[in-house]
Amino acid sequence: MNYKEYISIVENFPKEGIVFKDITPLMQNGEAYKAAIEDIAVYTRQKNADVIVGPEARGFVVGCPVAYALDLGFVPVRKQGKLPREVVKVDYGKEYGKDVLTLHKDAIKPGQKVVITDDLLATGGTIEATIDLVEQLGGVVVGLVFMIELTNLKGREKLKNYDIFTLMQY
Repeated sequence: MNYKEYISIVENFPKEGIVFKDITPLMQNGEAYKAAIEDIAVYTRQKNADVIVGPEARGFVVGCPVAYALDLGFVPVRKQGKLPREVVKVDYGKEYGKDVLTLHKDAIKPGQKVVITDDLLATGGTIEATIDLVEQLGGVVVGLVFMIELTNLKGREKLKNYDIFTLMQY
């Protein structure tokens, strides 16, 4: 399936000079969304993942249906102050500023094989922070999955020690 047919390009969002790739049309089309999730599930199954991890919020819309399709658990990575129990945290830089991500301290068991999902690989900062959280808890990141990769931002170079699967590249 040509997934790019289901991506809207939005100029100057969220700020001047940015060309935003909007996945919501893909998600709104049942056939395209199902096909995307199935393609990601095939990759994830090949990695023998024990659990899926995704940063809020769009990592949820990729990771949750994949976890469901494979009878795996899903672990959310949230911004600071959003998780109710004891957490590990990491400060990180992203395209538009700085932030803090957190993960429940008991969410990943040592040695668990983890696939991390998100909608977009840009500079790699959010996923690098997510990897840090998983590895703090002893998880083994066996794969990174994205619907879209923006190749000019070179996020893949930052994540070069990890296996990366993308549905489409711009």
